[in-house]
Amino acid sequence: MKSLATLLSATLFAATAFAADAPAVPKADLVKGAASYAAVCVACHAADGNSTVPSQAKLAQQHPEYLLKQLLEFKSGVRDNPVMKGFAAALSESDARNISWWLASQKAKPGFSKDKDTVMLGERIYRGGISDRTVPACAGCHSPNGAGIPAQYPRLSGQYAEYTAAQLIAFRDGTRKNNTVMHDVAAKMNDREIKAVSDYIAGLR
Repeated sequence: MKSLATLLSATLFAATAFAADAPAVPKADLVKGAASYAAVCVACHAADGNSTVPSQAKLAQQHPEYLLKQLLEFKSGVRDNPVMKGFAAALSESDARNISWWLASQKAKPGFSKDKDTVMLGERIYRGGISDRTVPACAGCHSPNGAGIPAQYPRLSGQYAEYTAAQLIAFRDGTRKNNTVMHDVAAKMNDREIKAVSDYIAGLR
């Protein structure tokens, strides 16, 4: 019994020591994030992150870890976009972190599906995938209501169909190269399926 207690104490001490040695995750400054966002991002993504241009992403309420990853990959060129690279290049990692956490604190505005002729197809793909081509259900990673999973999979609900479709096509064609899983999924989808699931996602809430 004494040896068990000694072992538990040693384990607890080791875990505590490890936690003490682990680097602290930098905290985000929302005030600085708001200021940096207003200086760099507002023209394209609107004052609260709810872009009014369908080709430009809605960013409000997105998971901050995902936003930070994308900004740093725009900056490094891992995600190739000349416009975004130019903006991201001016940001330090601290700036990018502050902006990401500030955007996550903003309330996303809902979107709407527009194509009644394909919404059923979009729902089938989102919820059930495409079995004969081993395309997985989008809901498996992005959740049934499109909320995503924090730090793992981005929020999709309410995103413009035009933006989502453009990203799926970029994944499929290999022009967006920063996610192998999404490339493999989109590579098995045709234009009609991409359009349908993107339109369905726009109406999720």
